[in-house]
Amino acid sequence: MSQSFHWTNLDNEAVAAAKALAADSVEKAGSGHPGTAISLAGAAYLLFQRLMTHDPADPAWPGRDRFILSAGHTSVMLYTQLYLAGYDVSLDDLKALRTAGSITPGHPEVGMTPGVEMSTGPLGQGLASAVGMAMAARRERFLFDPAPQADDAAGPTTSPDSVFDHTIWVIAGEGDLEEGITSEASSLAGTQKLGNLVVLFDQNQISIEGDTNVAFTENVVERYEAYGWHTQTVDWTSGGRYHEDYEALYQALQAAKAETGRPSLVRLRSIIGWPAPTKQNTGGIHGSKLGAPEVAGLKRALGLDPDATFNVPEEVLSVTRQARERGAKAHVAWRARFDQWRAVNPAGAELWDRLSQKALPADIEDALPLFAAGSSMATRAASGKVLSALGPVLPELWGGSADLAGSNNTTIAGATSFLPDNPGGRTIHFGVREHAMGAILNGIALHGPTLPYGGTFLVFSDYMRGAVRLTALMNLPVTFVWTHDSIGVGEDGPTHQPVEQLASLRAIPGLDVIRPADANEVAWAWRHVLARRRPAALILSRQNLPVFDRLGEGLGQAVDLCGGAYVLADSELPRIDVVLLATGSEVQLALSARALLAKEGIGARVVSATCLEWFAEQTPEYREDVLPAAVKARVSVEAGIAMPWRQWVGDAGRCVSVEAYGESAAAGELFERNGFTAEHVAEAARQSIAAARTP
Repeated sequence: MSQSFHWTNLDNEAVAAAKALAADSVEKAGSGHPGTAISLAGAAYLLFQRLMTHDPADPAWPGRDRFILSAGHTSVMLYTQLYLAGYDVSLDDLKALRTAGSITPGHPEVGMTPGVEMSTGPLGQGLASAVGMAMAARRERFLFDPAPQADDAAGPTTSPDSVFDHTIWVIAGEGDLEEGITSEASSLAGTQKLGNLVVLFDQNQISIEGDTNVAFTENVVERYEAYGWHTQTVDWTSGGRYHEDYEALYQALQAAKAETGRPSLVRLRSIIGWPAPTKQNTGGIHGSKLGAPEVAGLKRALGLDPDATFNVPEEVLSVTRQARERGAKAHVAWRARFDQWRAVNPAGAELWDRLSQKALPADIEDALPLFAAGSSMATRAASGKVLSALGPVLPELWGGSADLAGSNNTTIAGATSFLPDNPGGRTIHFGVREHAMGAILNGIALHGPTLPYGGTFLVFSDYMRGAVRLTALMNLPVTFVWTHDSIGVGEDGPTHQPVEQLASLRAIPGLDVIRPADANEVAWAWRHVLARRRPAALILSRQNLPVFDRLGEGLGQAVDLCGGAYVLADSELPRIDVVLLATGSEVQLALSARALLAKEGIGARVVSATCLEWFAEQTPEYREDVLPAAVKARVSVEAGIAMPWRQWVGDAGRCVSVEAYGESAAAGELFERNGFTAEHVAEAARQSIAAARTP
């Protein structure tokens, strides 16, 4: 049923002030995107003042709705609404738009501006991550409060029965919907029937290059209907006279929120930059300041003083700041319901408390499997066993694969599928949608305290790179499981054999790239990744690898991955002539080369360099203990390009690497043809020793 709509002249004045603030902020900055911020000021005002449940005094309140500005270039629109609603964003912050040290950067950045839920810059990432948020909300409801869902498992994803229900709101533009990632994510959202997701799609048909008809002519509404979404259209351009009909938009958004069985898209036909006198409905207003004459003309059209800047009347603030009172009232009511929930759900409350503190169970190490020395196992298979062992003690751990679960080993044993009729499922089926998978994992991590992971082949990490970069930029606890990590893929050929991917991923600041050498390193890699709660990539083998006997003569006594690199086997001689640094499947070659060199009277230390990022974090003393500066002879051994190793091996060092794309052949043959043999590693060591001795 439609709810009554109440709108006053002060609301009109508030919208006019928001439009003027957007123009003034961009004008003062000298750059920015004022057009959509001007034309959608009223739509954003409706969300923050009429529709969203939020508390400006506590932007992290768990009971809040989430708002994602997928069209992140129009950030000033969001900052203006945060200011008007009473978040800790001031008029001076708007004046500092896009300047160094401000909390109002050119695109929204999570952790920088109160009320900003995620960093949205690259178009499409916001909407795709919002799908992850909606999925997380469903999963968290079941995790903490399964009782209300038990009798209606196939029913709505939102209902007043649970304190964990809320709505994920998104504003997206045509650029967002042109990006392929939104097609991937929106298709999955339809399959998942995410009734707690509402997208306001602004169709103004203008981009930087002008009319979008030159590149984008599809019927978006019909596409989303085909995805299984509920769709509506509000057309402010109809009837021969442009009219910002806030009541029509309000009723459409209310209907979308009430549509609990499927996600909703509300298409809004608008005119970008309205009512700017000459630049509205042009590409010129999309991504550059208006200029003083146009700003003055805009203000006259709005009935404002053209000479006044950053002017917000007190009577307007007296209305908009009531959002704080409404938010506080809603927060208090939610807290009372939350306390009632705690009283009747002690197990859920205990889990909530642990996850809220970002703590792992004290006995997590007891759950880690120990793999028998002398056996042989692919590290992807070991990872699957670790996940299955951790599953019972870490209910917050969930994830899946881009349609490769059987190959990636990303299914927790006994876990059911996460589906509309099974919100308690822990296995996510992303389909062949690698890029969307990355963004959805980001949304899950942003939304709440669960720990998501997702897998595919390492070579396809290229499809995910845009989302992975944002994972690192936002410092989210997402774990990427990338398998089939080298030319060891074999007969699938060069399109499936990663060569440059390890170096490419290591180039992303803030991403921990971990390549375990055997099954026990996999177990402790997972333990360390979960404890660190940072962006992490597990790089795992397709082929079987030997499980080292760390209690045997000459091998390190324990798996110690916390330092990123450790001495797996030291020199068999009283001195160290050369250090062999290796990762993953190549560590076994370094051990074999060590034995060959020992027969020649050459002392070789083998370092398992599982994670170069972790090693770089260590103290100089630790790094010196592992990699003595006095030993100039060093050899890196890794089935990828040598680029990441130059800084570690030095001028006298040698790199055993792959510098060209592979080919379709058996894995063993490919390794041998590319020099990945104990004999070739030993020869590289001899060359490095000779180079180190050369003045």
